[in-house]
Amino acid sequence: MSKMFHSPSHVRLCIALCACAVAVAAGGCGRRDSGPARYTLSGTVTFDGKPVPHGTISIAPDTSRGNSGPGAFAQIDNGRYQTTAGAGTVGGPHILAVTGFEAIPGAEGVDSDDGLLFAAFEVAVDLPHEDTTHDIVVPASAAAR
Repeated sequence: MSKMFHSPSHVRLCIALCACAVAVAAGGCGRRDSGPARYTLSGTVTFDGKPVPHGTISIAPDTSRGNSGPGAFAQIDNGRYQTTAGAGTVGGPHILAVTGFEAIPGAEGVDSDDGLLFAAFEVAVDLPHEDTTHDIVVPASAAAR
């Protein structure tokens, strides 16, 4: 062992540096961002009267109507969706951009365009500032061409 660490001042310095490293590392653990409150959004998605097998929903605050903040994302599985805990909506006016698929794109044997039911169907909604459900009905006229 080096004589450098036998000196009391070096030992105190090493302990202080370790304590700082632990404090910095612990500072970010288990803490939530201090951003706006986020709420869970869930519901069903139907297309032409049937549940959408697979898809995505991009949830963006409608800035044209004065809403700002982080957006959210949800996956559609068997006609149902839900934002993940802590990563939901901020409430207020939003634009939901929905894409639906018969099969999961990129799955074995599925090309990225295989089974596209509809792409980028958008709907404007005003979401409450609380956990809520919102069902999405995509009309047959939104079908992929």
